[in-house]
Amino acid sequence: MRIALAQLNPIVGDLQGNVDLVRKSAERASEAGADLLVVSELVISGYPPKDLLLREGFVAACDRAVETLAEMVPADLGVLVGHPSCWNQPDGRVANAASLLEGGRVQATIQKSLLPNYDVFDEERYFRPADAIAPIEFRGHQLGVHICEDAWWGQPTTPYHTEPASVDNPVEQLAAAGADLFINLSASPFELDKPGRRTRILQAHVKRHPLPFVFVNQVGGNDDLVFDGHSMVVNAAGEKVVQLADFAEDFQVVDIGQLPSPVERDSSPRPSAILDALVLGLGDYMRKCGFTDCVLGLSGGIDSALACYVASRAVGPEHVHGLLMPSRYSSEHSVNDARQQAETLGVDYEIIPIDEVHSAYERTVVVGDDLTSEPAGLADQNLQARIRGAMVMTRSNRHGWMALATGNKSELAVGYCTLYGDMCGGFAVLADVFKRDVYAVSRYINEHREGREAIPNNIMNKAPSAELAPDQFDQDVLPPYDLLDDILEGLIEQEASVATLSQKFPAETVAWVATRLDRNEFKRRQMPPGIKLSARAFGSGRRMPMAARFGNP
Repeated sequence: MRIALAQLNPIVGDLQGNVDLVRKSAERASEAGADLLVVSELVISGYPPKDLLLREGFVAACDRAVETLAEMVPADLGVLVGHPSCWNQPDGRVANAASLLEGGRVQATIQKSLLPNYDVFDEERYFRPADAIAPIEFRGHQLGVHICEDAWWGQPTTPYHTEPASVDNPVEQLAAAGADLFINLSASPFELDKPGRRTRILQAHVKRHPLPFVFVNQVGGNDDLVFDGHSMVVNAAGEKVVQLADFAEDFQVVDIGQLPSPVERDSSPRPSAILDALVLGLGDYMRKCGFTDCVLGLSGGIDSALACYVASRAVGPEHVHGLLMPSRYSSEHSVNDARQQAETLGVDYEIIPIDEVHSAYERTVVVGDDLTSEPAGLADQNLQARIRGAMVMTRSNRHGWMALATGNKSELAVGYCTLYGDMCGGFAVLADVFKRDVYAVSRYINEHREGREAIPNNIMNKAPSAELAPDQFDQDVLPPYDLLDDILEGLIEQEASVATLSQKFPAETVAWVATRLDRNEFKRRQMPPGIKLSARAFGSGRRMPMAARFGNP
């Protein structure tokens, strides 16, 4: 049997567009002589559809779209397609389903059994789990079709969650019921190191049940999630024999009876994976939201430099607009560094000094003598950031460009950022990138992607500074970034206690970081959406209270 794997990039809610994606893949599969086409989980609705599933008529429209698609499938082909469905569900409930389309109709439908309800996943809110699990018969084969999380049974999915082994293993049940091939339709979001974990999970299933395993994943960015693709086929010996592209749409046909030799494909280095996820996530967010151009402040610092590079690769440098907004405290080299990068990348830029606006605020908005008595104090520093934010937002409103916020995860974690200032924007490009990774990705760009100073070396080599006060440096306020990021990784991604982390790091520093992390939840609640890269990103997967007094045990 020849199986086509189509790694597609659907748009959430675009039922007609998504049907067309599958239809074109079906035509391509038929022309290539495939017997079966496999696409990803919920491809008809796009993933994640979230509360669209609660909107009256949406799921019924998805069911109709599947029936329409079935009529378009070439006569010599079967298609396995993921979709939300009301079919055979009690009391108007909804299933996360996969259907076999053949001969102009829906021949069989299975339902997802394990519904993830952790981190960014909230599937128990929408779906009803399968009542029974059984293979689908297709042209003399028993297809062990299951959906995404069904393959993660018993796995530690996050540092604080493991799929319960108290429920039956869907893959085990399919093997026991006579499946001769496993097929998993997935919409598995990217996290650092996750592609390798998926491979190991499939290989573990095959070790217990020596059957070929086909895995087809979604690709593309949807809101804060990026789907990396990495669809694959593992043979009955547990060897990966097919690997589709990472972070790009792809298509491949494989003969299950004559699988190719194992592929030796190293996983991408961490900076490469971060960069690819950022470029795909930003580009898809803009495209799917209808933006062609973006605008951001270019300070001459490392964060805005990396954000500018990502934007130039996501939408093209001709669609990126940089604002250089020096203040009375800005150094000449910062302006020159920002100008150098913009000219190297071919990005449009303007230089707009803000001192005149700053002085006007001092003359007209002073309450008592707050600003004049404490020049470059906290209120004055935040004012400068807010003036710049207003400049960026004005360009955004005037031209319809999307404004980009450029703060990184380290700063957002401890509140080293200004609401309505540098946090202004429609998308926070680096919201899940620690400062150490900002530097690592920037070096990787120059050394491996570009072979030139796409990000000026002077930006990477100078001490980081917000330049909102004379002789100001980040480390006047913050611990060294390597130490800060190690502590934040423990607090955020591992949910470790202060006591535990104080065994590895200076206790006073750990307590300071933990306090700042908790106190600044209100800022993060107001930040723009960003791209999830880690197991524990700020945003929909981390739901912390703002008014709380638990403390730091």
